[in-house]
Amino acid sequence: MAESWTLLKMLRWMTGFFEEKGIASPRLEAELLLAHTLQLDRVGLYMNYDRPLSAGELDQIRPLVKKRGQREPLQYLLGYTEFWSRRFNVSPAVLIPRQDTEILVEEALRLASPAGSLLDVGTGSGAIVISLAGELPGWTLTGIDISADALAVARDNAILNQLADRVELVPGDLARLPEQRYDLIVSNPPYIARQEWVELMPEVRCHEPEIALLAENDGLYCYQELARQASTRLQPGGWLVVETGATQTEAVCRLFIEAGLSDTFVRKDYSGLPRVVGGQLK
Repeated sequence: MAESWTLLKMLRWMTGFFEEKGIASPRLEAELLLAHTLQLDRVGLYMNYDRPLSAGELDQIRPLVKKRGQREPLQYLLGYTEFWSRRFNVSPAVLIPRQDTEILVEEALRLASPAGSLLDVGTGSGAIVISLAGELPGWTLTGIDISADALAVARDNAILNQLADRVELVPGDLARLPEQRYDLIVSNPPYIARQEWVELMPEVRCHEPEIALLAENDGLYCYQELARQASTRLQPGGWLVVETGATQTEAVCRLFIEAGLSDTFVRKDYSGLPRVVGGQLK
């Protein structure tokens, strides 16, 4: 007779397996993955602990558990993540939006006037520009990315969040920004230095897009390019606001000042780490 697997038995096995593989929140991830596969919420899991799993359900669950054990990110397995209280589809074509990046959205909103134009450089999944579109009805918003696959994900997310008519998503390269002036330029660019690559978690190093992570010049290349163009791409009084690595804020502030930006500031995230740098073109 085939072994019977109840929902609770599978949940306990998944939790132990994930723990052995070094996953930080094994029980939570087991619940999320199992709930997604069975199309239940987490309350539904608790109410169905004793329900036996069918052969078809087991066939669905086991490959996902194996992939997570190989450190494929949970968000890619689910196909989505949460950001700014919105749902965003994700795939290996885009960097997974992190909660820390919501600090960049907060700062953009703090600096925004009732109307203006905004450019999101390296938009990826579109999480930043789409979230801002929902908060800035008087603004014209554009997201650019060098990756056609990333732009396809971003367009799907604009539709998913019912903001496709508010955001323009177009191909673009941060080394050659669109030739117009913006009131606000925001970016969460690649900033991992090549020498730091081996220190990244397997989920990031082995699965997220390298093009969205690695930057030359000790991780500062993208900031150098953005600062270089700030004087011709910002409106007078406009702001350049970027996410940075925790050890890069001083260097990025210097780049901004050397490029003629003033009133530079650093904003820490909710863990107390420097996260966002901004500067204004007078």
